Amino acid sequence: MKATIAIKPNEVKRDWIIVDAEGKKFGRILTEVATLLRGKHKPYFTPNVDCGDYVVIINAEKVEFSGNKLDTKQYHRHTGYFGGVRSDKLNDLLKNNPAKLYKLAVRGMLPKSNLAKDMIKKLKVYAGSEHPHTAQISQGEGK
Repeated sequence: MKATIAIKPNEVKRDWIIVDAEGKKFGRILTEVATLLRGKHKPYFTPNVDCGDYVVIINAEKVEFSGNKLDTKQYHRHTGYFGGVRSDKLNDLLKNNPAKLYKLAVRGMLPKSNLAKDMIKKLKVYAGSEHPHTAQISQGEGK
């Protein structure tokens, strides 16, 4: 019988992957991105090692939502003080800070551990089609 391969953190090969969000559903993109960040698409996936790739999302503002989510869905946060609940509508977050919206949504799909902090740092979100990572992607495979 073959032994299970457990990869070490210094043996992980990271690629840069571009995901174009234009005209795609928000949740479908996020599940794909969470899988890429976690590294589950690789044959040597190890749960206790961050073996995911760098992901660049472009055209983040042009994503589609089903139903009335743009008007009704809210993201809540707490300041730490009494009565300190603050809410932001999905539409406002998408216009003002799409990177925060994507990171909030993807963070919920990642494991609840210190590994998730390292994984979410590899997510880069840009509202337009231009991004400063062309050098890295030309070196890597850029899918």
